[in-house]
Amino acid sequence: MRTKIYCVCAVLLMVGMPMSVFAQVQEDNLVGWWRFDSAKEETGNFGDVVLHGATIEDGQLVVANGKWAHSLDYTGPDITELTLASWVSLDSYAKTNGSALTLDEVSTDQFCGIVWAERVVKQWMPGSSHFRRTADFPNAVTEPETGDRVFIAITYKNDNNQYEITGYRNGESMGSFKRGDLRTWEAGDSEAIWGKRHVNGLSGPGDLNAHIEESRIYNVALTAGEIETLELQALTPVEPQGKLATQWGALKAK
Repeated sequence: MRTKIYCVCAVLLMVGMPMSVFAQVQEDNLVGWWRFDSAKEETGNFGDVVLHGATIEDGQLVVANGKWAHSLDYTGPDITELTLASWVSLDSYAKTNGSALTLDEVSTDQFCGIVWAERVVKQWMPGSSHFRRTADFPNAVTEPETGDRVFIAITYKNDNNQYEITGYRNGESMGSFKRGDLRTWEAGDSEAIWGKRHVNGLSGPGDLNAHIEESRIYNVALTAGEIETLELQALTPVEPQGKLATQWGALKAK
């Protein structure tokens, strides 16, 4: 009985952890968070979203052919390992080669993105500069034309100075592959992009016709279990692999 009491107390202690601990976890790992209630980026690491024909409507970023957006002025920590995540509803299933979220280097052609149908019709893929970090996921899903919201995440993990890249759709793995040497995105030279696959200044290839409800960039490669816990409108910050994940709610204001 005494052992059971100790266990219950330990659980209650974890539940009652101060908010400052959770905030520290967020600061260490979540480097970009866009809820699209406004143009604001939540962590303070990126500047406000700049709209180039795209609009923000009812808590969603709306992109279309020739209408895109980006967030500049990154001031956060270096990003080498990373996770890209977006909740997105497609308005058109045409092969437009655009992105639901791209991390791009401003000064040169170096990007990773959640790209729509660049290689295979009606499939999400990991886009990258010159396909250096791109291959088809072994279990990629061909999207049905329903317009349903899907949660797409791509992780980039350091494996002996090479990326192990894993894709997830609605929390389920689409498989992994290893490709590309490690790259780093730094403060003052990084931007997040929606709609275009990547840009050089104010122009670039690809378009996307979609409503994007939320996007996140972590500077760690989340595990499968951590990806599974991510929920729209509620923040689930995590610590690097091997440490205990913690969770707190940050509900989207309506």
